[in-house]
Amino acid sequence: MRIAYLTAGAAGMYCGSCLHDNTLAAALVRLGVDIQLIPTYTPIRTDEDDVSLDRVFFGGINVYLQQKLGLFRWLPPSWDRILDRPWLLRRATARSTAVDPKFLGDLTISMLRGERGHQRKEVRRLCRYLASDAKPNLVVLSNLLIGGCIPTLQRTLAAPVLVTLQGDDAFLEHLPEPYKARAFDEIRRLVSNVDGFLVHSRYYAEFMAGYFGIPTDKLHVVPLGIDTRGYAEPENGTGTDRPDRSQGPENGTGTDRPDRSQSHFPAGRPPTIGYLARLAPEKGLHVLVDAFLELRQRPGLKDVRLRIAGWLGEHQRPFAESQFDKLRMAGLDDAFQYVGEVDRRGKLEFLRSLDILSVPTTHREPKGLFVLESLAAGVPVVLPDHGVFPELIASTGGGCLVPPHDPLALAGAIADLLGDEPRRRQYAAAGRQAVQQHRHAEAMARATLDVFQKLGGKAR
Repeated sequence: MRIAYLTAGAAGMYCGSCLHDNTLAAALVRLGVDIQLIPTYTPIRTDEDDVSLDRVFFGGINVYLQQKLGLFRWLPPSWDRILDRPWLLRRATARSTAVDPKFLGDLTISMLRGERGHQRKEVRRLCRYLASDAKPNLVVLSNLLIGGCIPTLQRTLAAPVLVTLQGDDAFLEHLPEPYKARAFDEIRRLVSNVDGFLVHSRYYAEFMAGYFGIPTDKLHVVPLGIDTRGYAEPENGTGTDRPDRSQGPENGTGTDRPDRSQSHFPAGRPPTIGYLARLAPEKGLHVLVDAFLELRQRPGLKDVRLRIAGWLGEHQRPFAESQFDKLRMAGLDDAFQYVGEVDRRGKLEFLRSLDILSVPTTHREPKGLFVLESLAAGVPVVLPDHGVFPELIASTGGGCLVPPHDPLALAGAIADLLGDEPRRRQYAAAGRQAVQQHRHAEAMARATLDVFQKLGGKAR
């Protein structure tokens, strides 16, 4: 079986969907599958070996200019190739900027219209490449928002087309009207053309069935997995392989010693809570900050630390700074640290410095990649009771759930777990074992390949 997997680049950001797509493609290659991971919009950025094609379709510059200026819809292919060069796309998208909602809405509709939109030239170029070079037996798209090309793909290739749903709703919910309603009309039209949809949780399968009107027999649940290489086993359970951080964060600030009567942490290291996700309202940074402020008021927890890692776009900087200001105004500037965006090595080091991870999302998370990463590192999690999280906790035993949008409940659960070393160790051991045995990349690849083989025979 020859597979073409179209993945959407995220303009230089470490994106959960890009990380998933690259991990899956690499694992399928190790299983002997002939697969091409084909970037769209921009080159992908991943913290593992990049296995994607060094070529971009629906290049972000071309897509933008063809939407904005009619002239660019008729430029010869030689110009398109120049504008689609990966290095140029990386440079052009190095800094995120706010996009006018009307333009974004028009562009979304145009892309969903495929050959009927302003990017018809890009649709035809992709189809020519797949028909003459890649020659796949199966095509997979990493989201439905790039699915406007599906009808043309099917006419050109006579191959089944699948779509992985990984958060399309989060984008659509931010579209203003009337663009949101028009986008839904186009998407529901496309659903009938798709041979199958892959999702990573029962929750998301049920949600998307109603959200997009997808027949349930078209939805296939494939458990999420990660590349577990590098997540070394700690010698004596949680907390034992963490660095001595008696001086607080790496900037050398913060000298208070933790209260040993409740914390049971290695000498010289304060208990540490972590956040690993984009710094954005939907990921719940503000909920965790409010919970942390409450934690610091509780007896025996005046030395707890907060470490934050993740991508911060320019349009979210005011939000993030407002959260940092809350901490500073409370006199806690020495008790928290934002370490920035982390690569794979930095991520592993970050996780090993934590005792608990919490990303209290306000939206219903469809994947929860950071949960598996934390558990693989032996760090238990405290998460809101919605989205994919109940399934992840039930299947791994690696943490506990709290009511969503509730900083006080979150603070209480974290405080209880910090004061209960046996339960922390139990969660850490169970979570690590579950990920190592059932949520590794090869397990995800085999389950995905089963779906590919099941649907791959449905040639049109």
